[in-house]
Amino acid sequence: MISYNPKEWFTFIFRFHKADTFRALFPLMAGIAVYCWVLDYLILDYFKLGEDIHLKNINTMHSMLGFVISLLLVFRTNTAYDRWWEGRKQWGALVNCSRNLALKLDTILVEKDDKLFFRKIIPYYASTLNLHLKNEKISQELFDEFDINIDHKKHKPNQVIRLLMKKVNELHKSHKITGEQLLYINPELTAFTDICGACERIKNTPIPFSYSVFLKKFIFFYVMTLPFGYVFSLGNYTIPVVIFIFYVLASLELIAEEIEDPFGHDENDLPTAKIAENIKKNIEEIL
Repeated sequence: MISYNPKEWFTFIFRFHKADTFRALFPLMAGIAVYCWVLDYLILDYFKLGEDIHLKNINTMHSMLGFVISLLLVFRTNTAYDRWWEGRKQWGALVNCSRNLALKLDTILVEKDDKLFFRKIIPYYASTLNLHLKNEKISQELFDEFDINIDHKKHKPNQVIRLLMKKVNELHKSHKITGEQLLYINPELTAFTDICGACERIKNTPIPFSYSVFLKKFIFFYVMTLPFGYVFSLGNYTIPVVIFIFYVLASLELIAEEIEDPFGHDENDLPTAKIAENIKKNIEEIL
């Protein structure tokens, strides 16, 4: 995730960041420039069409469709940001649950070995969830000290939380945790699985395919028809105008595509690895 100062206006304007949409769109912008130049030449110089032609009235269609495309893009970006923010809230809840569970166990448990187990296994859940959401391989070495074998064909976070709950149940059976204390820590234990399910829902449920494809086609055909309306009034200046309009519309779509899956490796994705590391530091301080 990119860290920045939102008050530095001039830094943003005159610096092209690696994640800037201009880099991704430059080949398309170059192609559109050639397309506009060819149309300008054919209409004004080759066929020498005059302003009395009805083709120049196509701007009326652009005016009506401009409002529609703006509504579609607003809905698209808002939906994508909601997914990004929901992912951030879920990882914030994971931080709080990990801290609360550690604080409760610190007051309940007496033996040092029991605290040491939770000191290590609670941060492991955050680390495992981070790798699970990014579809990365989870090393068996992570669990060797607990003498367990992680089955890579099964759900890894579930295996970690199962180990955690199994340990809590053993402490309850050995009367190190009372029934009331078990109910006391149960909300945090169940919250881990709820958070994992919410993150998987965001990751595995993308924007409907038909909507995404339609919006891309809408932007493409809208931009491709712009030169027919502007060429009679702007001439060769149609080229930069159409390129700028395409840059604005396509950039909004690219930004939405990048942030709708907040658990990847893009620069604007959530820093889940850093959050997991912070959870580890917090738990080690508590226990």
